[in-house]
Amino acid sequence: MKIRIGIAGYGNLGRGVECAILKNDDMELYGIFSRRNPAELKTLTGAKVFHIDEISKHKDGIDVLILCGGSATDLPVQTPALAKDFNVIDSFDTHASIPQHFANVDAVAKAAGTVAIISVGWDPGMFSLNRLYAEALLPDGKDYTFWGKGVSQGHSDAIRRIEGVKDARQYTIPVPAALAAVRNGQNPELSTREKHTRECFVVAEAGADMAKIENEIKTMPNYFADYDTTVHFITEEELKREHNGIPHGGFVIRCGKTGLHDEHTHIIEYSLKLDSNPEFTSSALVAYARAAHKMSREGQSGCKTVFDVAPAYLSPKAPEELRGRLL
Repeated sequence: MKIRIGIAGYGNLGRGVECAILKNDDMELYGIFSRRNPAELKTLTGAKVFHIDEISKHKDGIDVLILCGGSATDLPVQTPALAKDFNVIDSFDTHASIPQHFANVDAVAKAAGTVAIISVGWDPGMFSLNRLYAEALLPDGKDYTFWGKGVSQGHSDAIRRIEGVKDARQYTIPVPAALAAVRNGQNPELSTREKHTRECFVVAEAGADMAKIENEIKTMPNYFADYDTTVHFITEEELKREHNGIPHGGFVIRCGKTGLHDEHTHIIEYSLKLDSNPEFTSSALVAYARAAHKMSREGQSGCKTVFDVAPAYLSPKAPEELRGRLL
């Protein structure tokens, strides 16, 4: 019997999950749940659409519900609420708030006997795993994480909220010299400004004060003030033509020492180059949905992260095949 997947939310991430399910023969899409009017929502595959307010009526038909809302306001509320009735997966990515989110979801999932896997994606997610593996293997060492070159959706949205801005894209870019120093095993001490730069492409409203917009961007706390930031003003046509995608990626690198006198240096590097940030995140969510289904059938419950999920749970293949082909 195939794993029956529900999707809650139908933006870029929800559409990505819809497509990713088609790549997994052991899964089928039960339906999509949205705050929008189901009659007006057109899906990529013609999937059934239901209003999110009716979701509890469908708990017997769904094995795992993948939550595709945003981390700022949706997931902190939705994940614990929906974990009462469903095994759930989310991509909560506000790093500093993960411990509190975990605690909130864990209490509900344990009481309900459901499995909830949070903060699935590439960072947090795959990058988190690689930081853990590298630190465990090389305890005497130092971690570095570089993001980009890629579009930051949150930072782009922050620019669009500035008065006079019609549209915008912001790219996070690793500083080449910093990346080279880490790869060379120099273990540099790097400030925020020394690790990444930010490049902004902005479409201004007619008659807007461009100097004022640029200053607001460059001085924005928590987003741009701590970085060397370049602002380009371009036309709406240029933005659509040259910056229509949502690429991203990055590097997790650990440099460590071994030997009685630290005579040997080792560098572990994991990298991602993604054409579509949401579609890759969606693919990770779908793999972890399989894991949640397996864990639930074993009688597990409570909140989990990628640290708690055995790699074999992500694969549809039998343990014997994994050992024979991949080990």
